[in-house]
Amino acid sequence: MPAGYHHLEVRRRLGRGRDDFRRFGDAVLAYRMQRGLGLLADAQTLRAEPGARVTVRLGIGRFGVLAPCRVVYVLDEEDRRGFAYGTLPGHPESGEELFAVEYDPATAAVYGVVTAFSRPAAWYTRLGGPVARAAQRLAAEAYLVTLRRLPSEP
Repeated sequence: MPAGYHHLEVRRRLGRGRDDFRRFGDAVLAYRMQRGLGLLADAQTLRAEPGARVTVRLGIGRFGVLAPCRVVYVLDEEDRRGFAYGTLPGHPESGEELFAVEYDPATAAVYGVVTAFSRPAAWYTRLGGPVARAAQRLAAEAYLVTLRRLPSEP
């Protein structure tokens, strides 16, 4: 991760076996974590694709802001699936966030992973400092809890 940014990594066990890996991987690629938390305002595609615009709503009520992003890459590997989006002008942060599922062939464990590098891009996120960082960590944890609780079908 690049220097000069706040770094975040949250990794939690979600399940076990290839079926769980496929199910959770499909959910990540279909933006179901963002939808499950009610944060997805708009997505240009039904599934994450490089170049697709995604807009999430951050905050609460009238204090919420629309945060535009663009999918920068998609992972569709034997043991890793997910996508990352980078922020666009108008987003309160500058950086990238990865949402992924990993399969450990040695144990058959399935993990959800959220990693990010970011720094403030708006006056209010600069002012928020440690509170904004804590909110980002809580959001990452909530993404993974939401993913774990999703039913098999959309």
